[in-house]
Amino acid sequence: MQTGKGQVTELILQDGLRSARLSCPVNLIPAPGQYLLASSDSGSLLPVPIFYTHSAPQGFIVAAPVPDSWSPGTGLYLRGPLGHGFTLPVSARRVLLGAIDAAPARLRGLIPPALRQDAAVVLITDSASDDLPHDVEVQPMSALDDVLEWADYVALDIAREHMDGVRERLGRIDRWADGKEAQILIRTPMACGGVADCGVCAVTTKSRWKLVCRDGPVFAWQELFE
Repeated sequence: MQTGKGQVTELILQDGLRSARLSCPVNLIPAPGQYLLASSDSGSLLPVPIFYTHSAPQGFIVAAPVPDSWSPGTGLYLRGPLGHGFTLPVSARRVLLGAIDAAPARLRGLIPPALRQDAAVVLITDSASDDLPHDVEVQPMSALDDVLEWADYVALDIAREHMDGVRERLGRIDRWADGKEAQILIRTPMACGGVADCGVCAVTTKSRWKLVCRDGPVFAWQELFE
């Protein structure tokens, strides 16, 4: 883990939401699924977790949405990268990216490496999805069950409060995870970044409570739901 300073260099619109281009040292750029804690130099009380969506010169594009207080020139104090990110298997050839209840920004970082290894990529989302490579197929959430059967690697992004609904839906699909690698990013407030063990971001797994900020935010599907 590192600390350092960054700066908002540009505000951009991504998937219909307010995003930002961030300049920062290369050692602070998170991998897909990892996060940084960012505090603005304007005196924000709590840091916010920010995620990578794709690369940019001297930094990266922050996954939308970003705080309303950010503007070009805003200085940021950064800590990270934190947590466990996605692990795309080198053998994956049929990749499903599922933005269950939000825009697909936190999943976009998996698209370039998947295409580089000649994988077919299907993005499942009911949200806007701008500027995607032509090789990426976009399907609505209603197609999730069918695409799950097709995929050999699954990456999902979901808010913690919707986990029970996803567990119930996917639990009805017989043996859908057999032979697949499936990971899930859980979105929830993570103000302490694993320092205080405050428990605000705790989730239940098969065996015990885990902290999203430290043990996640990306978990193996089997770790959470089986």
